[in-house]
This record gives sequence, structure tokens and C-alpha cells, in this order.
Amino acid sequence: MDYQDIIVFLMEIIGTVAFAASGAMLGVEKKMDLFGVCVLGVITSVGGGMIRDIILGIVPPGVFQTPVYALVATVTSCVTFVFIYVKRQFLESHKGTYDRILLIMDSIGLGVFTVVGVNTGIMRGYMDHRFLLVFLGTITGIGGGILRDMMAGVPPYVFVRHVYACASIVGALVCVYTYGIIGAVPSMVLSFCVIIVIRYLAAHYRWNLPRME
Repeated sequence: MDYQDIIVFLMEIIGTVAFAASGAMLGVEKKMDLFGVCVLGVITSVGGGMIRDIILGIVPPGVFQTPVYALVATVTSCVTFVFIYVKRQFLESHKGTYDRILLIMDSIGLGVFTVVGVNTGIMRGYMDHRFLLVFLGTITGIGGGILRDMMAGVPPYVFVRHVYACASIVGALVCVYTYGIIGAVPSMVLSFCVIIVIRYLAAHYRWNLPRME
């Protein structure tokens, strides 16, 4: 592995842990058993990447070729389940803390997988296909969350709360247009930070897109 590959791998692991935790937390909230919690954790982590890989013609998708991501997601889901079980009374009495943890995990996962999606498209030779790259980044970032919410029987978070997909789109655009100027790793870090800032501001100021009441 070269320097860039190591950075991307570490980002993917961080994103996998973050998204697995958010998926597992939703599973616990919906009173699922340990298996259901693990399924939600894994699908949140790898779902967007699977959709991206299928679009790019990577068959079988990378998660089946490199199962370390599914393994990390499973372990993270189990740890999250146990942690919430042990700290259940504390979390139930501090709902705001629980929601903040969920927001942080979801935002980190969104930022990481958005930039990883763009990078994957570029590495597959689509540097000049900017619309495709933005789409790949966005679907990698939000795809797992959509599958998670559908399986949990709730309206997909991406469609109803705090400009979630818009943050991913903006981050993907930043990554695409700075990639060739400042380099791969700096552009991914910058884009990740942009997504985190947008998500924080949207949650703090309750930004939402217009909708029918």
C-alpha cells in the first residue's frame, strides 16, 4: 500500500465504525435483538459502497472481496449493543446525549464515505466524469442510511432532516473540484471537514429544505 491507500483505508475503517454505531443505535431504539442490531449496523456501513460498486461494475462488490469491513461493522454493532445495555438508564435519562452521539456518528460516516465514493470513481478512471463522481460520492454517503431506515421501518432520514443529502452533495463537489488542484488526500480531508461543518450547522440551527406541512 502507498501513502494514499493507507489514508483511504483508515478513513474507510473510521467511517465503517461510525456508521455501524449509528445503525446499531437505531436498531436498539427499535427494540431489535442482537442479530437485528448487527444487520442494521452492517448494512448502514456497507450499503452505500455496495450500490456504488454495482454502478461501477465492480462485481462482486468490494465488501465481499474484502470482508474486513463487514467484520469491523459487526464487532462495532455488538460493542454498541452491549454499551447501550450497560448504560441504558443513563442514556434514557439523557436523551439529548444519545441524540448527539447519533448525530456525531452519522456525520462522520457521511463525510468519510462521501469522499471515499468520489475517490473510488476517480481511481476507476472517471476523473473527467464530474456528475458521475458527485453521484458516486453522494450515494456512497447516504445509501447505507437509506437502506437502514427502510429496514427499520422509519422514513429515510435523508428525506426529512437537516439537509443531510445536501451536505453530502456539497462535500462531493468540493472533493471533485479540488482533487486535481491540491491532491487526493488534502481534497478528501477538506471535503470531509466541509460536510461535518454543514451537518453541525444544520443540526444546530435546524436547517431544513422547504416541505409541505
